[in-house]
Amino acid sequence: MDSSSLSPNPFDHQKTQNTEPKKSFITSLMTLRSNHFKEDTYFVSELKPTEQKSLQDLKDKLKASSFGASSMWGVSLLGGDDKADVILLKFLRARDFKVTESLRMLEKCLEWREEFKAEKLTEEDLGFEDLEGKVAYMRGYDKEGHPVCYNAYGVFKERDMYESVFGDEEKLNKFLRWRVQVLEKGVKMLHFKPGGVNSIIQVTDLKDMPKRELRVASNQILSLFQDNYPEMVATKIFINVPWYFSVIYSMFSPFLTQRTKSKFVMSKEGNAAETLYKFIRPEDIPVQYGGLSRPTDSQNGPPKPASEFSIKGGEKVNIQIEGIEGGATITWDIVVGGWDLEYSAEFVPNAEESYAIIVEKPRKMKASDEAVCNSFTTVEAGKLILSVDNTLSRKKKVAAYRYTVRKSTTVV
Repeated sequence: MDSSSLSPNPFDHQKTQNTEPKKSFITSLMTLRSNHFKEDTYFVSELKPTEQKSLQDLKDKLKASSFGASSMWGVSLLGGDDKADVILLKFLRARDFKVTESLRMLEKCLEWREEFKAEKLTEEDLGFEDLEGKVAYMRGYDKEGHPVCYNAYGVFKERDMYESVFGDEEKLNKFLRWRVQVLEKGVKMLHFKPGGVNSIIQVTDLKDMPKRELRVASNQILSLFQDNYPEMVATKIFINVPWYFSVIYSMFSPFLTQRTKSKFVMSKEGNAAETLYKFIRPEDIPVQYGGLSRPTDSQNGPPKPASEFSIKGGEKVNIQIEGIEGGATITWDIVVGGWDLEYSAEFVPNAEESYAIIVEKPRKMKASDEAVCNSFTTVEAGKLILSVDNTLSRKKKVAAYRYTVRKSTTVV
């Protein structure tokens, strides 16, 4: 039997006199935008009269063209249902509801999908097992139900890895096909329904990314996505953003529309967990970014929900998990974003004559450490105390934990 109910007040906060540092200019620049992008609902009834007319005009022009019988992602574009409207509205939105330009974009996309054989792409084995779960992959959902796509190209700083994937044009084209395959898997997770989830979240890790070497591949990926997947990204989160990126961003920012800029979220190096926790629950965030999700978790069904908490600078938090029976086995996961603090665990029996048992000795956790996963089988009833000591830091940190208790099946 499993139990995961929390005690009424599992947290014990112990604080020392220590204030959090003031934000610098660069830190302020990298914080979340208040005018964050709000996704379209795709209800035709909520469109302006001019936009409704553009939608009908696009349908009429598409019907009169040679692409009238076309479908996309299994949806007939002139099927007359809500799903078709959602797809057509994406192309209209991408071209500011200019019908002629939207039709041209749609036709080019249909031609590309036919040539690229995109509809059956998710079924292909392209032989990139070494990159799956590392370079580009779908993992979990955000708090609003959007599928999340993670991108990290730091592995290509190693020359051998770079040459094995981008060494010649044939290899590059194969990689591009694989990268589109990842996106196609994400698109197939969408509802294409008014009021539903109709776009994904993209998280791009800029740590160690060899920008110069990947310029050609990056430009081609960007071009493919912009031309053939309009309005498919609700939010694009950049994490581990180097300090100089603010200068680069200020240069190309004037050329971006306010709608596009409102989709961007930038987080400086070391703040990945703090940023991602605002959008994604910790059980869906990969362990390398301060979450609890491991690649093998999907084999065990939906992830077990975690409890979030924060640790202020100069504070020590003790999480007390009470009501554990004798002979029970408790398993827990705990993580602090950007650790850099001391962690320990002990079991305290209920009986006054019994001694506390050190389950995990106090140890300094490095900033790069991933989530702790451990278990302990009790001999007698008591409580488990997980301690995180942030008294030597002035920085507030986000954290999460979860646990299960399996009672003993031994009959006495």
